Order: sequence, then C-alpha cells, then structure tokens
Amino acid sequence: MKAIQAFTLAAGALLVAASLNVYAQDAASAPAMAPAAAATAPTDAAKADVKQSKADLKKARAANRALSRKVRAALAKDKNISVANITVRAKDGAVVLQGTVPEQGQVDHATDVAKGVAGVSSVKNALTIRPVGT
Repeated sequence: MKAIQAFTLAAGALLVAASLNVYAQDAASAPAMAPAAAATAPTDAAKADVKQSKADLKKARAANRALSRKVRAALAKDKNISVANITVRAKDGAVVLQGTVPEQGQVDHATDVAKGVAGVSSVKNALTIRPVGT
C-alpha cells in the first residue's frame, strides 16, 4: 500500500514540475512576440479596403434579394404556376428555384418565367412534383 502512495506522490510532483516548466516557457516567449504583433497591425489603407469590401458585399446581397423578389413576383403573377411551395434564391444573376409544384408543366413553365425576368443570367430548376393533398 505504501508503494502505491509513493508512486502517486511522485507522479503528482512530476506533473507539477512539468506544468511549471511549460508556464515558464510560455511567459518567457510572450514578450518576444509582442513586437511582432505590433508590426502586423492593420494599416489605415487595409482598414479602408475592408470597409470598402464590406460595403460592396452589402450592395451585392441587396441586389440578390431584389432579384429574388422580382422573380418571385413574376412567378406569382403567372396564373399557371402555384408558388405556394416555391423558394427563389439568386446570386449574381443566377437563380435557383426550389420546392414543389403539383404538375410537370408548372416546372417547365416556372423556368421560362424566371428566365424572362430582367437581370437573370441563368436558372437552375430544382422543383419537384408533389400532387395536391399528398
């Protein structure tokens, strides 16, 4: 029994010594890294570029949302398409139609209507057929 206690005590002391050594190394290397971090701080030009790219991204998202709404409105105006279960997504002029419609003819017609909207460069039709009531 005394051998197990001695072994446990020795292992604990070894762990404490190792953790102190690791802490000492970490603390010693931290001041050496501080000047390097200051040298890599973003410049005013880099900050301006980030602000500009954020503004461009915001404008692109707004344009994508507007195009999605225009395509959705065009589909809703068409009396031959049931838009209740259709989702429209747009990105840079590429439109994706997702969801379900009751008939195959509506799948093909939805593609034609979406292609007719100004600003649409391509249409990917991922609509599936699901009869009403199922």
